[in-house]
Amino acid sequence: MRRFERFELSRPLVMGIVNATPDSFSDGGDFYDTAAAIAHGHRLREEGADILDVGGESTRPGADPVPEPEETRRVVPVIEALAKAGAVVSIDTWHAGTMRAALDAGAAIVNDVTALTGDPASLPLVASRGVAAVLMHMQGEPRTMQANPVYEHAPRDIAKYLAGRIAACRAAGIADRLLCVDPGIGFGKTVAHNAEILAEVGALRELGVAVLIGASRKAFIGALSKGERPKERLPGSIAAALAAVSGGADILRVHDVAATRQALAVWQAVERFRNPS
Repeated sequence: MRRFERFELSRPLVMGIVNATPDSFSDGGDFYDTAAAIAHGHRLREEGADILDVGGESTRPGADPVPEPEETRRVVPVIEALAKAGAVVSIDTWHAGTMRAALDAGAAIVNDVTALTGDPASLPLVASRGVAAVLMHMQGEPRTMQANPVYEHAPRDIAKYLAGRIAACRAAGIADRLLCVDPGIGFGKTVAHNAEILAEVGALRELGVAVLIGASRKAFIGALSKGERPKERLPGSIAAALAAVSGGADILRVHDVAATRQALAVWQAVERFRNPS
């Protein structure tokens, strides 16, 4: 059985998003207050989230960096409260200092949009702590990544990059069961690139570690439809999620946990009849 962290990957896992930020693209400011972020995390867990992903810095296109001390201040009390309640918490950051504080507060997973390259202390830290890591692909950096993203073949190029990051993690002593890859939907990709990645999730599955897809509420959904605003993109988010798990994704990073869980329940019931064991 394939594994990621403490989870057996016998079914798709749901990672619920907890943005303790004033400026995230979808819910910026909704949960900036510490108490609101904690309450939101508890609610997502009740709705069926397997993992709660806490972030204190927006990485939306055009976002400005947040100083590490401020990011740490935003996330640590949220992580402490959720981990104390028994939640499996991931910290969404590329700063090693924030990673360290989050792990000390009870986080079990590091979710890094730079695949542990943005801070030279991050990979040694993750290896020394023996914790799990999500390695995401991003072309460029948030302020400029959507300017003109170019690939020869997006799924293949991304898989090649992530294979290199897996190799670096293995060399540092991190076991495969602690690694997960994320192609970075919307992070330096056009609408066509995002659709192509979702159509070829199997290219990532072949890397031998868990695969995460985070397409929830992203701009390409509105671009493919009628330009809906982020909170109006639930149907498209569900469609992307089901496309991802049909292609082999193990984890879905989402804003709308209850709706995603309901969609997965139907999908799983159909799959049991389609592929009886």
